[in-house]
Order: sequence, then C-alpha cells, then structure tokens
Amino acid sequence: MARDHHPEKLPVLDLAELDKAGSRQAFLDNLRATAHGIGFFYVTGHGIPQNLIRDVLVQSRLFFALPEEDKLTIGMVNSPQFRGYNRAGLEHTRGLPDWREQIDIGRELPARPIDPAAPPWTRLQGPNQWPAALPSLKPIVLNYLDQVTALAIRITRAFAEALEQPADIFEPIYKPAPNQLLKIVRYPGREKVDGDQGVGAHKDSGFVTVLLQDVQSGLEVEGKSGWIAAPPIPGTFVINIGEVLEMASNGYLRANVHRVVSPPAGADRLSVPFFFGARLDATIPVLDLPPHLARAAQGVTQDPRNPLFRDVGKNYLKSRLRSHPDVARRHHADLLEPKERDGALTVASAY
Repeated sequence: MARDHHPEKLPVLDLAELDKAGSRQAFLDNLRATAHGIGFFYVTGHGIPQNLIRDVLVQSRLFFALPEEDKLTIGMVNSPQFRGYNRAGLEHTRGLPDWREQIDIGRELPARPIDPAAPPWTRLQGPNQWPAALPSLKPIVLNYLDQVTALAIRITRAFAEALEQPADIFEPIYKPAPNQLLKIVRYPGREKVDGDQGVGAHKDSGFVTVLLQDVQSGLEVEGKSGWIAAPPIPGTFVINIGEVLEMASNGYLRANVHRVVSPPAGADRLSVPFFFGARLDATIPVLDLPPHLARAAQGVTQDPRNPLFRDVGKNYLKSRLRSHPDVARRHHADLLEPKERDGALTVASAY
C-alpha cells in the first residue's frame, strides 16, 4: 500500500564547510547522521560553475526539442553498451515502464571485442552516441561529466572520513577508471489516469548520485511516515547514497528508496542525474568500522527480486539487462535464459 506524503524536508549541507578548520568536523558529523538516516540531502558550496549548469540544461532542452527522427539516430537499442536515446516507456523499473525520455552517457572508450572467456560485464565498455543535429551537446556534457565526477569523488572521500576511515580508502575500487553514468532526462506531463510512474521506486547502485534538477518537482524519497518531496532548490544538487556505500558500511550508510512522479499534463520535468560507481572489475569491501559505528550498522537490505552482489560488474550488468530488455535481447541474448528472450526479463544467466 502506497504511503502518504510527509511534510519532512531533506537537509541542506554546505560542502564548503569541509575546507574550513573550524567547521570541518561538524560537517562530517552532520554528513554521517544524514547518511545514516534519510540518506538524501541537498548540497551547496559544490564549486561547479553556474554557467556550466545552465549550459547543460539549455543543451538538454535543445536535444529534446529535436524532431524524433534526429533523436532516434542515437537510439540505445543500437548500442551494446547501453548508451544513447530512449523514448518514454522503454526503460523499466521493477518490470514496469518509466515514463521518461532520456540519453545515457558514460566515459568515452573504444568498444571491446566480445571475448567468451572474459566476464560478461566487459561488454559495457564502449563509445557514446551523439546527435549529429546538435554538435554542441558533446563538448558541454563531457566537460560537465568531468566536473561532476570530481564532485562525486570529493563527497565519497568525505563519507570515508565521516566513517572514521582514511579519506582514500575507496580509491582502490574506483581508480583509475570509475564507472560513470550520466542521464539527461525529460519527464513528459500526463493525466493521472494514465499512471504517474516517472521512475518507479528503487535504490541507486553506485557510491553516490549527484542530481541536477531544473524547475519542476517530482522526486520523492521514502521516509518512515511517507514520501518526502525533494523539490528543486536553485544552486544545489541532490545527493544520495548508493548501494556500494551501503554494502561497504554493512548498512550504516543507507541507500534509500526513491521515485519520480510524472508532472501534470501540460508540464514537463528536466533532470540530469550522475551515478558515480566503482570500477566494473572491483569487489566491494566491508569496512572495519570503529565499535561505536559498527554497533549501529543495520546490515545490507536484500530484496529477493533484486539480489545484490559484491562483484561490481556483475551487479551493474544485471541492472542494465533488466532496465533495457530491448537492448538485452538484441545484443546480449546469449546471457539470457530462453524464456527471457521472448518474455519478461527478470534474471540473467550470467549470475
């Protein structure tokens, strides 16, 4: 049964306090309490130039305004690496279609030839697709990808210190090539009788997510007493914990459930989430927390419909195959059980 909405608000943390000797420890204490509790917060003092943020949003609007035939030239279904454009309804959460159109963008790398002896997740390395009709999109988005990656690393290091660990304790599992996924997303408005799943309730899989929102609300976070709205606040990003940090901290840090509700008819919502993850060849460690933190660790939440693996590549490929069944069937049918090649895609045989 759906929970009611709750008037609670997400906290706002100023990352600039991390660089001030007089406020550094108070910031880390606040960060730890927030991550142990709701797992979501707004961040200010992030250092990403406002003009770059504006340019990303402008380019995103320009892309979604292109004729459909121009957008479909970079259709994700053409990419074995799950990069490119999807029309609304083609990505799925918990088996139901998400009502959003989007582009998925990652680190620019050459495609690796398929090697039957290599782990299946090695297929995920490859190039992005860029629209010929909007050449200005690529340089702006790749610049933003670099800067938001640096921000995510800074926040990940702060989480390590908040757990009373060395700041660089996670470096061995994300250097030199972290898993980077940027989505540029537009949620079309629609009548409530048609459904309201912009994105279904889920957790994110990486270290942290850095979310840029435009002006329309829609993000909601699961609280103890109901769904908590996370409307856009100018000059901020929304930060949330991913399952890598939850598993590494044995549940002390919380990867919380969240969803996006479709805007009303006549409106739309634009957002640019960035997912910062560990290297695909990495294994998530379990940190040796000090006793006073270890006692408060809640353990890792397990969903029997979506089992978690400490092997990062295995976890990430599972997510991609389930979220994009059209890509899975076209390019990775050998990883699927026979019944999944024609019916609902729920489990990949590679796992």
